[in-house]
Amino acid sequence: MRAAQVSKLEGPEAIEVVDIPEPVSYPGGVVIDVHAAGVAFPDVLMTRGLYQMKPELPFVVGGEVAGVVRSAPEGAHVRAGDRVVALTMLGNAIAEVAVTPVEMVFRLPDNISLEAGAGILFNDLTVHFCLRNRGRIAAGETVLVHGAAGGVGTSTLRMAAALGAGRVVAVVSTEEKAEVARAHGATDVVLSDGWLDAVKELTDGRGVDIVLDPVGGDRFTDSIRSLAPAGRVLVVGFTAGDIPTVKVNRLLLKNAEVVGAGWGEWVRTHPGYLQEQWAEVEPLLAEGKIAPPRPAVYPLARSAAAVAALDDRTATGKVVVAVR
Repeated sequence: MRAAQVSKLEGPEAIEVVDIPEPVSYPGGVVIDVHAAGVAFPDVLMTRGLYQMKPELPFVVGGEVAGVVRSAPEGAHVRAGDRVVALTMLGNAIAEVAVTPVEMVFRLPDNISLEAGAGILFNDLTVHFCLRNRGRIAAGETVLVHGAAGGVGTSTLRMAAALGAGRVVAVVSTEEKAEVARAHGATDVVLSDGWLDAVKELTDGRGVDIVLDPVGGDRFTDSIRSLAPAGRVLVVGFTAGDIPTVKVNRLLLKNAEVVGAGWGEWVRTHPGYLQEQWAEVEPLLAEGKIAPPRPAVYPLARSAAAVAALDDRTATGKVVVAVR
């Protein structure tokens, strides 16, 4: 089969599309003919050996797929011919065939294409975990998201209202990205240059209830300043590269919280949680209450460019590789 493989830790540019043997199935494994695979920021880090999980070289890039089941264990909730989305978690996704545990596989609603489906699980389930579990979102609250034109950002814009938000504020760096944010459901858009003053004006000085931050960097202190009383900053990642620190006396001023939101670690330590999430998210997707992703789609031959688009921040929305 063809697959996007990393054989040296020199960044996304080192990804090569090669022919390798198909993976071997195992008890409890589902074999999937992959039609599309999602790309996420951990893939960038893994191509340089900078992620906390370090697979042995060579490895296949990607952690989420959409495709058609070739075979499944007897009695499984999916069977041959089903359209599905699935997690391979770290690696083994951007390939023509994937094998993953049955509990990581979910039927894809009929109203969502396979290419769009490849962009659902990592980002949408991350956002669901952030807002529901860690942010404790309440009906009518205002959510602000940094990096709003990126993968996690656009997922937040698509999902927040369905999860209870009354207002969703997008922070972006350019007018082009502002259009992307509006198209994905932002009720308000502000540019990153001067964003704190703009948010204070939008909220009549009250601030926002939840800040979802996958960016980190030097805007983090202003995220705390932007909070309404009892507001929460959700720490999702550090795509800016710098890991910020918190002067905790700032939390006293508004009874604010800074909350870690590590979806992958939660999934790893809470068996059955993925199924709980999908039981809530899937009906919202099927009924159109959450719009499907509108990914930027790259052909398999350009897998390196797909991952590089996250690295150099030229990507808008979710990035997906079309495998078939």
